[in-house]
Amino acid sequence: MKYETKRNIIFIATFVFGSVYLIWRIFFTLPVHDGIGSLVAGFLLILAELVTTLGTFELYYSRMTMKDKEITPMELPKELYPDVDVFIATHNEPVDILYKTVNACTFMEYPDKKKVHIYLCDDGDRAEVAKLAEDFSIGYLGLSGNTHAKSGNYNHALSKTNSPLIATFDADMIPQRTFLMKTVPYFFEQDWIEEDAGGGSGYRRRTEEEKKDIEKIGLVQTPQSFYNPDLFQFNLFLERGIPNEQDFFSREINIMRNASNTVAYTGSNTILLREAMDRIGQFPYHTITEDFETSLRMQKEGYITYATREIQAAGLSTTTVQSMIKQRIRWAQGVIQSVQNTNAIFTKKLPLKSRISYLNVYLYWWSFLARLIFILAPILFALFHIRLVECDFWELLFFWLPSHLMSNIAAGYLSSKVRNLRWSQIVDTILCPYMIIPVFLESVGIHQKKFKVTSKKKESTSTTNLKYMIPHGILVALTIVAAVKFIYGKYGMALVFSSVICFWLLYNLIALLYSLFFMMGRPSLRKYERIGAEEPVTVRVYGREYHGMSRDVSEEGISFYMERYILFPEDKEFQIEIRTEYYKAYLNAELVFMKSIPDGGYQYSAKVVPQNEESKRNWMQIIHDRIHTLPQELDNWLTPYDDVLNNVKSRLRKAFVPKRKAVRKAIGKEMRFSNHLCALVIDTNYRYLSIEPYQPEKWISGEELSLQLDAALELRLKVGWMERETEKKCLLEVMNVDELMEKGIGLDTLTELIMQAGGEKSCSL
Repeated sequence: MKYETKRNIIFIATFVFGSVYLIWRIFFTLPVHDGIGSLVAGFLLILAELVTTLGTFELYYSRMTMKDKEITPMELPKELYPDVDVFIATHNEPVDILYKTVNACTFMEYPDKKKVHIYLCDDGDRAEVAKLAEDFSIGYLGLSGNTHAKSGNYNHALSKTNSPLIATFDADMIPQRTFLMKTVPYFFEQDWIEEDAGGGSGYRRRTEEEKKDIEKIGLVQTPQSFYNPDLFQFNLFLERGIPNEQDFFSREINIMRNASNTVAYTGSNTILLREAMDRIGQFPYHTITEDFETSLRMQKEGYITYATREIQAAGLSTTTVQSMIKQRIRWAQGVIQSVQNTNAIFTKKLPLKSRISYLNVYLYWWSFLARLIFILAPILFALFHIRLVECDFWELLFFWLPSHLMSNIAAGYLSSKVRNLRWSQIVDTILCPYMIIPVFLESVGIHQKKFKVTSKKKESTSTTNLKYMIPHGILVALTIVAAVKFIYGKYGMALVFSSVICFWLLYNLIALLYSLFFMMGRPSLRKYERIGAEEPVTVRVYGREYHGMSRDVSEEGISFYMERYILFPEDKEFQIEIRTEYYKAYLNAELVFMKSIPDGGYQYSAKVVPQNEESKRNWMQIIHDRIHTLPQELDNWLTPYDDVLNNVKSRLRKAFVPKRKAVRKAIGKEMRFSNHLCALVIDTNYRYLSIEPYQPEKWISGEELSLQLDAALELRLKVGWMERETEKKCLLEVMNVDELMEKGIGLDTLTELIMQAGGEKSCSL
């Protein structure tokens, strides 16, 4: 059976079982005889189930029909590509963040780069930002006294430019070089038509009459992606276990919305049609999510908003719990504002399926209240004897269990391994205490008017989240007390009949434990993120060249692999050249640490600084012009038990910062030195020999001596650290390291020479 057929059968079966369950719940299970408290609580539980189940049904339908709405971009001769204005929005972001975005925009490929017009749109009107634009020879559109936030900034830019297409990027969103070539072609078919021209194919512009029959694309949205771990990945020690939390929306939900033409413009990594922007009156002012409302207004005017799956830009995810919660509250308030502003649910300008989709968008923000209800429902029954569902055990199993099992199976087909039902509920549990009141206030007309830029400043989250743990801590305590009280004294069939309540108490407790771990935070030890990158490197040291491969890169460092051991100068710079197919950078480097690899070879880590501006620009591109190496899919082998255990172990484990700059090679041979004393040579790391002297009292700290390796080479040594009382070990510092390196003698060769030195001379006392 084909995957799509099997998936659709599962979706339909889930819809049937879910519908039967909801009908049973609505008409047969309300506790109408148990008092007003139970009735209200039971009614709220049914509403919560309706919100979540009907919303999921809409997603099933979108997944089943989205393939019918796929658009294949048209290919045109290179000379017909239109002009594009590139807007980079900035308010108060640091120049070093802007530098990377502007730099990447200048590297974007296009048939005629003169048709790409890049503008820094600065509503702070800052001199340092103007200087950055001047340094990159791009446009600067400063704006002072702006009272309309990002909308005012972009509308000012629209009034100063005239290209038919507009690309928008947030200050921290770094595009790949292919961004324009992957997005601009989507707009060709509405203006051009291919036709035979004297035996060959050619292209001509569509007439105004022909354009009437073409559905016009108003915007093309590529996924929001991030090169640093988000807080769910970072705080839960799951940088290698789960994708970015926003991937589910960008790479799944927004793609599904192609089916109903309700794709959301997310403010960045997007191409917009100027004609569509003029038609809707430019960017809207009366919302704090101008991006979302822009796409909605385009749809009302008959334009297609289309989401693509391929990542073409990446930025910074929020790094503190406080900034993330503020960001989510702003999204919730802004989306509700925009749905109300445009009358999206009831307007006749949108087809029914689009209006249903926007109803689901609106109800999504109420799912946080639904999640809290799901957590409290078993607590109310187990701890306070408040009955929310009137039924017996076997009825519950008959109607609920098939629906529950099918929902879990269907969730696996709804998302292509980006999210599962368990992780959706964990995320909702973490956020729910902070979303409910803002969503309610916004829905009843108490609006958030002021736009607040999300902070992307990297901070430690280890000590600032205790107050955010309070709601989850209370819920954990209530859940544990409820479970203990409910189970206490039960045995035999009584435990069986209690199993459903026990299941939900345990299920919710696990999600609440994740929430506590999340709010505990985690100290951040790095200023810049490491990004996996395997690229050829050339290392130049002591006048020699060595070739290897990079492992990962960051803005201030590089990790690379070499087959052979290299001794780097201590506390001095060496040079690294790194090349890709498109970029080349020369870096001054200083070794931080190194280690041997079990399978052979050595890994080195170094701090780096580009040698000049050209290398800096190329180095930024080598780092960022790639798909990040954070997970794209869930690790389905990780269970809740694994996650919780990993969290506990990781929090108890003391952070280890490797500092060794050279490996040790074992020797284990008795040797006689120039002071006529004998010792067991334990090992060497090239700079030092570790020995166990046989007469330690005769070894004098600071004494210079030598060890003859062969007729032409000796090791000049100085007695260093001595430990007479315990292990009686001594370190001999190698004084002629530079001489050895200039002769091309590496650690392996030096070790062999030491092993061979001394011949059969006896060290017996």
